[in-house]
Amino acid sequence: MRLKDKIAIVTGSSSGIGAETAKLFAREGATVILTARSQERLAQVEAEIRAAGGRCAVIPADLTLEADCRRLVEETVNAFGRIDILVNNAGIADKHMPITKCSTEWWDEVILTDQTSVFYLTKAALEHMKKGSIVNVSSIGGVFGSAGISYSAAKSALLGMTKNIAIQFAGQGIRCNAVCPGPTPTPLNTPEKLATFDPFAEQCAKHMNMGLPHTPAIQQAQAILFFASDESDGTTGQVLVVDNGITL
Repeated sequence: MRLKDKIAIVTGSSSGIGAETAKLFAREGATVILTARSQERLAQVEAEIRAAGGRCAVIPADLTLEADCRRLVEETVNAFGRIDILVNNAGIADKHMPITKCSTEWWDEVILTDQTSVFYLTKAALEHMKKGSIVNVSSIGGVFGSAGISYSAAKSALLGMTKNIAIQFAGQGIRCNAVCPGPTPTPLNTPEKLATFDPFAEQCAKHMNMGLPHTPAIQQAQAILFFASDESDGTTGQVLVVDNGITL
């Protein structure tokens, strides 16, 4: 019960790392606000949490819209009175598109979804957070540049945002840290999806030990839980790579 009575928003909680994080948070005692664009998939996660005795609420939102981010925060505060934890997990993959093939439209879509949406939602949430934890889900692509140009840029920006927010709120009871997953089996990188990635992915893979086992989503959720819980109450502005040693 490391999150007993906490109110936690987990974005992108309809599948993958977000869904595992939401379910883990509920098992640890939090009331979890599930949010994503797909209400049908959110309902499946909601049913799993409730069947296990957990508490949650579903607030679908398109986080690329600033108005939706503000609505999500306002509905959460109206229903539960506060926000203790924000996990910025929602995002899309960019199919390892290198700069020479990346269109302006694709760049704008990835940056909006993976970076600007975090700015929108975090800014709105901070208006109501008096203490607590923000956890940004970045990527090894943000640390090592080993993804497409837009994804690497967006996830690297999340690391800068993490540290900047941590500086602003250090000593004020709000912490901000980042988890950087390595290859993690999720609906974003199924074999079918990987087959559509640009061959630049193979060039990036040469800089990593891809022969090591990939990291399951639950292990990413456990790292996020550490930063969300009071067990890390002396830690802010930090970046944790969770990749089973693939980038060592």
